[in-house]
Amino acid sequence: MEQHVIIIGLDPGTRITGFGIIKVSGNQYQALDYGCIRPPSKDLLTDRYLIIYNALEEIIEKYKPDALVIETQYVKENIQSAIKLGMVRGIAIIVAKSAGIPVFEYAPTKAKLAVVGRGHASKAQVQRMVQVLLRLSQLPEPEDAADALALAICHAHSAQHRELMAAQI
Repeated sequence: MEQHVIIIGLDPGTRITGFGIIKVSGNQYQALDYGCIRPPSKDLLTDRYLIIYNALEEIIEKYKPDALVIETQYVKENIQSAIKLGMVRGIAIIVAKSAGIPVFEYAPTKAKLAVVGRGHASKAQVQRMVQVLLRLSQLPEPEDAADALALAICHAHSAQHRELMAAQI
């Protein structure tokens, strides 16, 4: 029986939350699904949170992942944006942990380094390398989904992933 791990990458946001699901078998990666959760921007923020929560529950139920990987939070200048983003991160963490799924975090620069080889790579470079690594016929769109796939690939390269694989033997 082939041993594999399913990893969900998540690029959280209140307007667009990118997700990417990959199956890892040894050193082979396969994209199972990717896209974005886009709550209507006219909706109340609390309603958008619920839409994100429900969508993540559905994705986790469908793919039954072994790990959820989420982008670390950083605060630029807008504290309110950081607080809202923190809420989405919290929702994702609660949905995953409620389903018994371990959660891992990586900085965007670490994901870019793992996928492109440069921590400050452009969005276009990330999209192109994700396309190559996952053997996709076209660029993963939108950028949020490509970023989520990059996070999943980053985790597949990590020591934490190897420990998860070893635990399944």
